[in-house]
Amino acid sequence: MDGSISSSKDHSLQFSLAFQSKTVSIYDILETLKVCSGEPIPRVEYLPEEIETWRYIFDHLTKLFPTHACREFNNSFALLVNNCGYNRDNIPQLEDVSKFLHEQTGFRLRPVAGLLSPREFLAGLAFRVFHSTQYIRHASKPAYTPEPDVCHELIGHVPMLADPTVAQLCQDIGLASLGASEDDIKRLSTCFWFTIEFGLCREDSAVKAYGAGLLSSFGELQMSMRDYKQINSSLRQLQLKLPVTFLNFQYALSDKPRLQPFEPEVTAIEPYIITEYQSTYFVAESFEKARQQFR
Repeated sequence: MDGSISSSKDHSLQFSLAFQSKTVSIYDILETLKVCSGEPIPRVEYLPEEIETWRYIFDHLTKLFPTHACREFNNSFALLVNNCGYNRDNIPQLEDVSKFLHEQTGFRLRPVAGLLSPREFLAGLAFRVFHSTQYIRHASKPAYTPEPDVCHELIGHVPMLADPTVAQLCQDIGLASLGASEDDIKRLSTCFWFTIEFGLCREDSAVKAYGAGLLSSFGELQMSMRDYKQINSSLRQLQLKLPVTFLNFQYALSDKPRLQPFEPEVTAIEPYIITEYQSTYFVAESFEKARQQFR
């Protein structure tokens, strides 16, 4: 979403010729395509090595979802498996997923060649349009990608966009961006980053992931909650209960992230990085409360 980051097209030049050629071909299609309302999204024929990358990521993530992902994500993901061909051997097509998503919450997917400016991206959300890439990360770096790819969009974002409350939160952020100043766009983008992209939420007595950046990165998903589980386990052994307010703590080592309660005014000014794992995560008490706080 950050327009200051080098484009994925340039980034792909370091990859294999086959991957580079495929990425460029998708760009060529999208640069000449004008996607209008009701016009089918072009289908992509993925290479065998791209499907293998998808399979590797899919297998690692689906092992973590039952214990690490929030209830809403797991419910929606099951629907996508049953209705949109989500499985380890198939990269779903945006057109099929977009139709399903529109039936669930009114959101549509729109293909995009690469990173948009924050203002452009947020404006789409105001009209329940989510801009999505169609290329996949390179096989040499399957655990995390600093730029959005089809794994990030389809595995990370789509299940949560199929949840009515989260879909409304996305639209609320988008609506707030219309006509906003550049400073406000920056604050809204930061809130989006720490919620829809890298948000955690409380679920009963646990903390779960709902942010797409976490749910599409098995490396970061494990790291973001590993020490929380260790601390919570130790407290249970001492017959102590982790209180709601005990959310702001440092991980045991200095290079581990901290968890903080989601408060829009605080979250909006928190610095963030896109080239490596996050150092801070914000925990929402519930999606509905996050919506109320955002207003």
